[in-house]
Amino acid sequence: MPRVSRKQAELNREIIVEAATRLFRERGLHGISLSDVMAAAGLTHGGFYGHFASKEALATEACQKAFEQSNLGWQEKISASADTQSAREAILRPYFSTHHRDNPGDGCPISAFTPDMCHEPADTALQHSFINGVEQSLDVFEQLRDDSRQAMLADYAMMVGALVLARATRGSGVSEEFLDAARNTLLPEKKTDTCVDSHLPATA
Repeated sequence: MPRVSRKQAELNREIIVEAATRLFRERGLHGISLSDVMAAAGLTHGGFYGHFASKEALATEACQKAFEQSNLGWQEKISASADTQSAREAILRPYFSTHHRDNPGDGCPISAFTPDMCHEPADTALQHSFINGVEQSLDVFEQLRDDSRQAMLADYAMMVGALVLARATRGSGVSEEFLDAARNTLLPEKKTDTCVDSHLPATA
């Protein structure tokens, strides 16, 4: 059997990481086997250890890749927005959609990985990769608020928590209630200048 060129080996590694990134988000960090990953990558199972020392090593790299993709997508939306409110709309409205809830493979790595990371031992390479990804995500998300870090962290926690709960309860009415409640809280309808009492002047 002919040896694979260095260029092809590098391409195969990228394909494996990309497949793992999607599958880990869909099924969880511990919900897939190496055979699942290699099959999704269109490669044989025996070739895995030519690229990675272990499944944990792959999970660590896939976690990093997922955050890079997500954070880049958020930053692009922010850069393309005219102001902070427009940026919030661009990021948060699709985040709370049923499409995002039902398609974790293309979605937020924070909500996808958090349940598994709650059981991950401290100080592992995977935990470090996750924490670094969250911190970079917070740096991007912080651009959506111009007041306190505490308020930003509360928004972030509500955003992620609502999606995790919506996914955990999908199929029931409360699932969409979680999405609607978070969306309506973080993206409140703009107030109009029309006063409820028509006899009173509208305030600025």
